[in-house]
Amino acid sequence: MATLLAEDRAAFLPLPPRPFEARRVTQAAADGQSLVRFDTNSYSVPTRYAHRRLTVVATVDEVRLIHEDRLVARHPRCWDRERYLFDPIHYLALLEHKPGGFDYARPLEHWDLPECFGLLRRRLEAADSTGQGTRAFIRVLRLLETFPLPQVADAVGYALDSDVIDPDSIRVILDHRSDRPVGLFTLDGRPHLRAVRVAPTDLAAYEALLPGVRP
Repeated sequence: MATLLAEDRAAFLPLPPRPFEARRVTQAAADGQSLVRFDTNSYSVPTRYAHRRLTVVATVDEVRLIHEDRLVARHPRCWDRERYLFDPIHYLALLEHKPGGFDYARPLEHWDLPECFGLLRRRLEAADSTGQGTRAFIRVLRLLETFPLPQVADAVGYALDSDVIDPDSIRVILDHRSDRPVGLFTLDGRPHLRAVRVAPTDLAAYEALLPGVRP
């Protein structure tokens, strides 16, 4: 009877606050091509993690790759066999140092970018007679390491319209557009603060910081 009562109580326990995630966790090493083998498929990580040990967390839908306590890559899980799943962004840092391999890099073979990127590359390569235009284009692509593709594409389009196409300027455009205005502090619901008065700053006090000036 006591056993039955305990089972009855267990049946009415509340559900856990988070749904259970069916997953498999294992260890693997990235090879010289920055690929991590899991089951029968290979998943890319950024090139700086080549030859390093990583933790593979695989769910039904995705594969997450973790180095120490940092998530470094995530891919949709592939249930086929002997497939290579590349993220082109993982290889841009290496290609920036070896821009001659940009058009032949296997991870970039099927990378479908908006048309504005192709126009940007042509203009960068035409504007630089030293052959550094491709490297500059890769620097722009590396902005995808930080910003989502729609934001970068929008900044590239704006730069092309403004005829300012160097990577640093495009980065400034992105930074400016990602800045959020500081919200104004409102006194609504804070009547006790209405009587507070802040004295104006005495700017003359800063003269003490000038050389040769004593307070």
